[in-house]
Amino acid sequence: MPENNQQAQFILRPMTLADLDQVEAIDRASFPSPWPKDAFLYELKRRRNSVCWVVEQAASGRQRQLVASIVIWLVVNEAHIGTLAVKPGYRGQKIAQKLLALTLLECHQRGARQALLEVRQSNQAAQNLYRKFGFEAVGLRQDYYKDTHEDAVLMTLEVLNQENLAQLAQGG
Repeated sequence: MPENNQQAQFILRPMTLADLDQVEAIDRASFPSPWPKDAFLYELKRRRNSVCWVVEQAASGRQRQLVASIVIWLVVNEAHIGTLAVKPGYRGQKIAQKLLALTLLECHQRGARQALLEVRQSNQAAQNLYRKFGFEAVGLRQDYYKDTHEDAVLMTLEVLNQENLAQLAQGG
C-alpha cells in the first residue's frame, strides 16, 4: 500500500534490467495471465523496437519502489501497447495516464503516428482511460485471453496528437 501520497514523488523513466523483478511482480498482481519475466527481458534487449518504461516512487525515508510499468511495440508508424500495469494501492492517481501519455510522446518522437491496443472486454477502467486519450473501439478479438476465454476490445487512436498527449501527461 502506498505511504502518505502527499509526500510521495513519482519518477517516470525507461525500464532497466534491475527493474525486472519488481515489474514482474506488478504484472502478476495486475493480471490473471501476467507476462513472465523473460518476456520483459526480451523487450528490453530489443529496445530499438520497444518502449519499456516504469514509474518509480521515491518517498522520504523509504527505498525506491516501482509502482507501474508499460511496454509498447513500435511497428513502422504504429505504437502497439502490449501491457500497462499499475500496482494495486496506487491506482486512481493518474499514474497510468501520465505514463501512457509520456510513452506515447516518446513513440511519436520515434516515428509513431497512431496507436492500438487490445483490452479485456470486462476492464472498463482501462477502456475509460484509453477513451480519455481518444482511443475508439474498432473491433473485437474473440477468445483473445486464453486463461478465461474472454474477448478483447481492439481500440485504436488514429492520430498521436502531441499537444493532447502533453496535456494528459500534466494530469489534464
